[in-house]
Amino acid sequence: MRTISRALPLTPAVVLLLLFLAGPIAYCAYIAFTDLQLTGQAEESFIGFENFRTAFGDEAFLNAVWLTLVFTVVSALIGQNTLGLALAALMQRASKPIRTLTGGIVIAAWVLPEVVAGFLLYAFFRREGTLNAILDWLHLPSQNWLFTLPILAVSFANVWRGTAFSMLVYSAALNEIPKEITEAAEVDGAGGWRRMWHITLPMIRRSISTNLMLITLQTLSVFGLIWVMTRGGPGGKSQTLPLFMYEEAFQKSMIGYGTAVALLLLVVGSLFSVVYLRLLRTEV
Repeated sequence: MRTISRALPLTPAVVLLLLFLAGPIAYCAYIAFTDLQLTGQAEESFIGFENFRTAFGDEAFLNAVWLTLVFTVVSALIGQNTLGLALAALMQRASKPIRTLTGGIVIAAWVLPEVVAGFLLYAFFRREGTLNAILDWLHLPSQNWLFTLPILAVSFANVWRGTAFSMLVYSAALNEIPKEITEAAEVDGAGGWRRMWHITLPMIRRSISTNLMLITLQTLSVFGLIWVMTRGGPGGKSQTLPLFMYEEAFQKSMIGYGTAVALLLLVVGSLFSVVYLRLLRTEV
């Protein structure tokens, strides 16, 4: 009876999770094994693993998987994570006005709606955009960055927009390091890099793992930013899995196939989460 009374307050939350999270995921899992289409079909039929076999035999899908990995590694694991840590470390020693100004600028990019950020970065990288205007002023060669290097352009855009989250996570983690430890290391003659490598990073490793997991999952689901800047082009050179899924499901009307791709993306995100959680567990 006591167990029931303790679980009763959780009932509304559990019902909502089942209704709006577990229910849609289960329905999507079912659709992934059908040939459901948006138009031109009376009823769907169960086709087993055919959608998944089609995906792994589709060069466009394999290209989207590769570009998703590149986009995630470059913009999240390297870009946001490293730049966020660097900004947090530099702001520890900066004056209060500098910290306020830098934090305000970085966080402003983070709170912008994804579509607005996409238009801003499109204006920056386009042929007649700000970047080429600066290069022309410096008498350096310019190019159409959204055509020649689209995946790097959208990766930079994601770094610009998402670094603030990593900066806030690492700022909180660095503030938890006792000053006595860093001061003692400094007295012993340890330079900045040695203190960072041997003291700071080991003491915030749990924050690093948590941050990597969160920004990886966020980056895997980025859609609006890339769609506004390149729409996955040119020729699929910046088409990550979310854009490929959208094209197959809603532009080509193959809901079953698109949902199968979405399920594979969910599996990829789950694998990343398992790796990070195991890293956290080994550090306890």
